[in-house]
Amino acid sequence: MAHSTLKNTVKIFSTCPQSSDVPREDYLKTVIDVSKWSEQYGCEGILVYTDNRLVDPWLVSQIIVQNTTSLCPLVAVQPVYLHPYAAAKMVSALGHFYRRRVYLNMLAGGFKNDLVALNDPTPHDRRYDRMVEYTLIIQKLLEGPTGISFDGEFYKVANLKMTPPLPRELFPGVLVSGSSEAGLAAARKLGATAVHYPRPSSEYQAGAEGDGGPSGIRIGIIAREHSEDAWGVAQARFPEDRRGQLAHQLAMKVSDSAWHKQLTELEAESRAKRSPYWLWPFKNYKTFCPYLVGSYDEVGNELAHYMKVGHRVFILDIPPCEEDLLHTAEVFTHAINAR
Repeated sequence: MAHSTLKNTVKIFSTCPQSSDVPREDYLKTVIDVSKWSEQYGCEGILVYTDNRLVDPWLVSQIIVQNTTSLCPLVAVQPVYLHPYAAAKMVSALGHFYRRRVYLNMLAGGFKNDLVALNDPTPHDRRYDRMVEYTLIIQKLLEGPTGISFDGEFYKVANLKMTPPLPRELFPGVLVSGSSEAGLAAARKLGATAVHYPRPSSEYQAGAEGDGGPSGIRIGIIAREHSEDAWGVAQARFPEDRRGQLAHQLAMKVSDSAWHKQLTELEAESRAKRSPYWLWPFKNYKTFCPYLVGSYDEVGNELAHYMKVGHRVFILDIPPCEEDLLHTAEVFTHAINAR
């Protein structure tokens, strides 16, 4: 497969398994396996989650870098966990040791109970204001080589310098959730890629999405050569789970995330439709993104339309096996040819 063509056209990120979902004795091998598969099938990088349940994403990222040759960690960064200088130092250290670029998935919030446990009552939109300051400090520090001063509402630093300096070609890419107005505004202030949880592709008009800034989508993919085979895999992988549905309803009651509410509304609208766009796993609390299910051509055409409206970054759900990434690479090849 033409993996270089994929990387030259779009940036694809897989997602690293969560430590909470894998037995401790198996987790290290699982991370290494998924990282190697992701690199083999043309991914630019791999998203590493962070929340109160999970092992440290920076340590996981080091494991990923040590066991691949080019795969870039996309590290989820939660401002309430560490000072922006510490986050910048992590990026600098990985660049210094491995000459590997890191991407940053900047978080404004997270699970509400996590924030309560950390005594962070900051309102939703104000968290984005804080995240902008946090990210600007990281960017200014890594631009180097002189020291920086920053006098913001949330953070203040004086004559702060990053050592060791980061080579310019390793400067991190930044991604921000663009599902709310506050998130989209933050992405534009930072020059970051705004990541969305997409609606069905039929609801977009070519050239009409967003405001022209860099954008991407978070999506799961189950594709096979024949549509019925893909749907057989999808339904076996995500059977109905009443307990999961109740957990989803509870999460909806306490969440202030715009994307969570948007996807819940879309699930109700799309339930009766037989299209590649599928929210059943989301409804059963098995994942937090829409899925595209069908043949290579069906799913490829959906992806091609997302590309036509301007999306160039695609973050995939956690791959359960190597075969899934093989089929996904085929789908992106079809999508690029169909544009």
